[in-house]
Amino acid sequence: MCLGIPGQIVEITDAARKLAKVDIAGVKRQINITCIVDEEHPAESCLGDWVLVHVGFAMGRIDEDEARKTLELLMKLGEAQKELDSMKAPLQ
Repeated sequence: MCLGIPGQIVEITDAARKLAKVDIAGVKRQINITCIVDEEHPAESCLGDWVLVHVGFAMGRIDEDEARKTLELLMKLGEAQKELDSMKAPLQ
């Protein structure tokens, strides 16, 4: 099952390479923001955006209210904890 986890972009780490740091329920991880960047919304303007993250990529922007509701639901279902635990694991 593919699961997109909501997170907020808290830092643009490398605008040229389209890399950013996202905060997902207190866990911070570098992600690729290529899928959400375009001429009207360049990398630098993504700071503060709420996004759906899947396998290290921001797949799309969502609003903050939707992000919070989704995180609450995922926490209740127990899926988020499994995803967060895998994100904490060292990169191979």
